[in-house]
Amino acid sequence: MNAFSDPSELNLASIQMVSTPKLNENLDVAASLIKAAANSGAQLAVLPEYFCLMGLKDTDKVNAREAPGSGPIQERLAAIANENNIYLVAGTIPLEAKESNKVLNTSLVFDPHGKQIGRYDKMHLFGFQTVTERYEESETIAAGNHPGQFKITVSEIEWYFGLSICYDLRFPELYRALGSVDCHIIPAAFTYTTGKDHWEILLRARAIENQCYVLSSAQGGLHLNQRRTWGESMLIDPWGQILSNLPEGEGFIQGTLSKDKLKEVRSKLPALKHRRL
Repeated sequence: MNAFSDPSELNLASIQMVSTPKLNENLDVAASLIKAAANSGAQLAVLPEYFCLMGLKDTDKVNAREAPGSGPIQERLAAIANENNIYLVAGTIPLEAKESNKVLNTSLVFDPHGKQIGRYDKMHLFGFQTVTERYEESETIAAGNHPGQFKITVSEIEWYFGLSICYDLRFPELYRALGSVDCHIIPAAFTYTTGKDHWEILLRARAIENQCYVLSSAQGGLHLNQRRTWGESMLIDPWGQILSNLPEGEGFIQGTLSKDKLKEVRSKLPALKHRRL
């Protein structure tokens, strides 16, 4: 892992993809972008929702599901983290659910040795319908039941992260339940339709109300299944300012978490201490 002069800062990268129905192709793209981010100094990288598979039909992810702790997707992710000596938040992958016709849409966290240190199963399932668009995640995804978070220690400094996924962004009670964190990590595949109106404002609201950083990793473009995703992967600081963003297409953004910035915002406006509920 890359060493930095100031241990009170942590360098992060958010990977943006335009994933395809080809699993191995997506894993290769993810590996290449993570390697580039690590070479640029990133100590932690995040992949987007559905990074490993954006199928031609919703049931494709059911056919690609893996048992927790084993399978080619998880093995490749562990190897990528280890090879690049980086913490890796692996967007979402399809894991086995109780129902044979559904999956859990799961975000896994790996340490720089490739050991899994965190897991979150998406709790809120997206449903949206217009004359031209329809999405109903509950038809192929089983909802998770528990909030997710993880902690890492770098240069003897502890960093606390909350995990949420895409549609979760619309449910502020989830973020309150996660308590005080340094950064909320949000892999996503927001539709273009909802993203252009709601994505940025919701991300900035979550950062402002929780007085923490927010790092989102998005799908961003037109996919082979003709779904169009919004993109705009971004890092937002605890005051709600956008520090870095990538409007669309494949690539990554990079930025820094600062313990000093967190302390500054929380001391001058101690809103978290003023809560009554």
